Amino acid sequence: MTRQEWRALSYGEKREHFNEAFNRFFKWILSGFVGFIMATGELVRFGHSSVKLAFTRPFRWDQIVSHMEFVGNKSIVIICLSGLFTGLALATQIYLGFKIVNMTSMVGPTVGLGVLRELGPVLTGLIVSARAGGAMAARLGTMRVTEQIDALEVMGVDPIQYLVSPRIIATVLVMPLLTAVFDFVAMIGCYLICVYLFDIDQASFVARTTEWLEPFHLWEGLFKGALFGLFFAVICTMRGYNTKGGAEGVGNSTNEGVVTSMVMIIVLDFFLTNLINAFYNITGNMFS
Repeated sequence: MTRQEWRALSYGEKREHFNEAFNRFFKWILSGFVGFIMATGELVRFGHSSVKLAFTRPFRWDQIVSHMEFVGNKSIVIICLSGLFTGLALATQIYLGFKIVNMTSMVGPTVGLGVLRELGPVLTGLIVSARAGGAMAARLGTMRVTEQIDALEVMGVDPIQYLVSPRIIATVLVMPLLTAVFDFVAMIGCYLICVYLFDIDQASFVARTTEWLEPFHLWEGLFKGALFGLFFAVICTMRGYNTKGGAEGVGNSTNEGVVTSMVMIIVLDFFLTNLINAFYNITGNMFS
């Protein structure tokens, strides 16, 4: 509608147009909310059934070990590279800030807290979800559109127990280990650049870091890593398992699975951090 046509309308007609626009807007909000609730319910149901089937006979131990190798061993190199340069970059930025207030001895503890509690599990989750999660969605999607999953059902094999459950269990088991590797390599990078480039005293760096870092900081990151692995494994396998539409559908499922996983990891991290902090405040760090 042009400006002249809008001006020509009466007050009642303008009010009717406004009411229609608001109705469409709120219907769009409501439909989006209902769609989110339904998608979340479907995700929870799929994940619950997949985890439950992992503990029913016949047990797929060989499949779990195979997927642990795929998710874990084949991600080590990229995790180490990412962890090393994350530690280097983070230490550099924090050093530049602390140098202004003459607190360079606190670079190590600050980097350690940031890596162990936040950056370690989050970046590990993002990296592994992009590499392994995308591969899960693509592989299951290809099996769906080529009717291999239908063939398993015809043979009397539960495709969720055989294809989905081992991937989820393997991811949950491997993610804390990858998070620990990321943390270790990031702290090695922080140590190297602080001691050999910024001339921070080695004994001071080690003493300050061990003084401020507690075991529960590490457990928090490992717990987050396992939970992130559970979430992105369920999301990506569900997207791949429910693929439709041939090769284009496989691409769409892979893209949706990876993007949704990355967004959910960041959102989930915020809520987990606050829940864990509340838990520590209630228990008085009794597990530290």
